[in-house]
Amino acid sequence: MNEAATHPGRSGDAGDERGTTNRGYAIGLARAAGGAIIFSLPLLMTMEMWFLGFYIDRPRLFLFLIVNFGLLVVLSRFVGFEQTSTWSDDVLDAFAAYGVAVIVSAAVLALFGILTPGMPRDEIVGKIAVQSVPASFGAMLARQQMSGDRKHEDQDEVERKAGYAGQLFLMTAGALFLAFNVAPTEEMILIGFKMTPWHAIGLVLLSILLLHAFVYTVGFAGQEDMGGEGGFRSSFVRYTIAGYGIALLVSFYVLWTFGRTDGTDPGQIASMTAVLAFPGAIGAAIARLVV
Repeated sequence: MNEAATHPGRSGDAGDERGTTNRGYAIGLARAAGGAIIFSLPLLMTMEMWFLGFYIDRPRLFLFLIVNFGLLVVLSRFVGFEQTSTWSDDVLDAFAAYGVAVIVSAAVLALFGILTPGMPRDEIVGKIAVQSVPASFGAMLARQQMSGDRKHEDQDEVERKAGYAGQLFLMTAGALFLAFNVAPTEEMILIGFKMTPWHAIGLVLLSILLLHAFVYTVGFAGQEDMGGEGGFRSSFVRYTIAGYGIALLVSFYVLWTFGRTDGTDPGQIASMTAVLAFPGAIGAAIARLVV
């Protein structure tokens, strides 16, 4: 007599457990699709993003997709489809988020008539690839923002284990997401062109002030204790200044990826970077409070 016959309930229990796991993952994918639409819809309806898919430099786009995938892998450790303990699970989560993002982006662009049957394959791939970046962020963050499954104590434990490097990573992810939402627009170039050096300096100071206010002053859960780790000065340097530095680097990288820095003088590049770092700094602060 086999073991299943000896223990008739065991096989059924295992099947029920697998069914529950599969159902939970399917729900997670459904949330991911919703998150992808919510987070990417403004850019899916932005004309500059449609053109980017046509003319963006392909090696730069490929590099950007690799960087984004790496961010998704690490982000999965904080807010993936399910709580993970191995990097292989995080990689699978990142692939799932990207897959959902590609499907959602292609479907919405086709529905809008942006993708047509007679369009060159390279242009179709480019448009979907560009749109999949914000959509993949939305897919990965969907579980955190659209369900109450994950307890704050668990998330706090993950962040404590990640340490200072983990906090900086969250800032990078937040800066990239928010900066990406406005970087493709022509207004970024126009604002940078209209600003004087004094305007740029004022914008830098305002960005730092808001970053500091969001993280330390406003009473959101997750804010840093200014009295810890060396007091105010240490925290200001370690988080506020470091966060703004990250926002600047991310902003420059996104502008370079989109070709905004090509043939542009250094002063204009500095102005555009300061402009884009304004939303980037806010994204860096909000990411540490929300993600």
